[in-house]
Amino acid sequence: MGPGTMSMPPSQPKAEAAAAMPLTEGEVRRVDKERGEVVLKHGDLPNLGMPAMTMAFNASAPTLEKLKTGDKVRFNAEVVSGKPTITHIEIVR
Repeated sequence: MGPGTMSMPPSQPKAEAAAAMPLTEGEVRRVDKERGEVVLKHGDLPNLGMPAMTMAFNASAPTLEKLKTGDKVRFNAEVVSGKPTITHIEIVR
């Protein structure tokens, strides 16, 4: 780098950025593998501007495989292609 040249820090991969957001607590109400979604009763989602409620989120097949009704979870979600989507989820043990 020459004089007067600035260096930008490397950007975080999207998964790391999602995992860095504060996690929201929730409870799995239903897992629908055919529709690719999970219904969660959850707390406020400030990044989506949503209050606490029960709603469906799109989720990947590996995510759906590890969840079952009644699981307590902590998660992040974003709007992907116009639909609320789980980007990170952890089962609380």
